[in-house]
Amino acid sequence: MNDDYLWNKSGEPDPQIQQLEEILGTLRYQPKPLKLPEELSTSRSRRNHFPWLAIAATVVMALLAGGLWLQTRNYDASIPAVAIAQPADPIIGPPLSASTDAPKRIKPRVTNYDRREALAAKQQLMFALRLASEKLNSAYRRTQDKRSSHENTLPN
Repeated sequence: MNDDYLWNKSGEPDPQIQQLEEILGTLRYQPKPLKLPEELSTSRSRRNHFPWLAIAATVVMALLAGGLWLQTRNYDASIPAVAIAQPADPIIGPPLSASTDAPKRIKPRVTNYDRREALAAKQQLMFALRLASEKLNSAYRRTQDKRSSHENTLPN
């Protein structure tokens, strides 16, 4: 048996190896182009529009959310400010802002959201005040401790 033939096809082949190569030669790799079935192939007439629809829906939702947010934020600004009528001074006369056709002052509508927001702000303020008080008390105790420790020592 010639070992060179097995590695680099040089030399004389062994008849058994040559027979084995012929038998297995039919199973050798043969490159072929990939052929997809017709029902799986993508055509230009059938496109997937889902990504574009998702982007458009996201933009529409963002615009709606922004509009609602601006509407709720500008609710107080939409209420017209009306000057409060002052009583007439007998010497000067009635004030200029007090006219008969002036609209009455509109009381702003208070919603549950406004109440919740006010309650949350109050809780934050109370927490900040408690924290500041604790810090001040701690600083006061430290200064008192330092004073008492310095009173027992002799000055330089």
